[in-house]
Amino acid sequence: MTFLISAGAVQLEASLRKPEGEPQGAVVVCHPHPVYGGTMDNRVVYRASRAAASAGFTALRFNFRAVGKSSGQFDHGMGEKEDVRAAIRWLEERYRGLDLAVIGYSFGAWVGLQVASADPRIKLMTGLALPLDLYDFGFLDVCPKPALYVIGTRDEFCSAEKLDLLAAQLPATATLHKIEGSDHFFSGHIEAVQDLITDFFSKRGRS
Repeated sequence: MTFLISAGAVQLEASLRKPEGEPQGAVVVCHPHPVYGGTMDNRVVYRASRAAASAGFTALRFNFRAVGKSSGQFDHGMGEKEDVRAAIRWLEERYRGLDLAVIGYSFGAWVGLQVASADPRIKLMTGLALPLDLYDFGFLDVCPKPALYVIGTRDEFCSAEKLDLLAAQLPATATLHKIEGSDHFFSGHIEAVQDLITDFFSKRGRS
């Protein structure tokens, strides 16, 4: 079942997954590139939301503007950052006092983590398959928030050189997990990704 979230003049289609029992926090999950078929129903996004919920976090998936039933037009990452902020506001209003987090996959990581790194309401961040060859992720180097980054060693959009550079520059609060042999879509490795996310959020959820 989906519903709509207001993001200024744009309406965003969204879906909520709740954990068993009282939530320990709430997380926004951002999908890959809209122009290339990315939606909130993407397999990696779906599994990420399930992983967060199993760790006690309410997970909000949503479609960026112009995707699915969301209104508006693709805005090359600018308007999409406003979409992320709207999703965060929606969660904050309903889960006051709980830690908020952002998970982003591919393009969703580039957009979502830019917002998350600058927003004091966001306490945890997770980036999946960061497309380091396509976008600048230098903002992560100075972000002190606890973070998990999961990238395959055969990711088509992340060269070994860029991956090694990221690993060398990340702060001590961040964990970079390389999945040997995995591509950008985590083909054959989705269970490992889900387990990593569950473990990351489980260790940081409130008791």
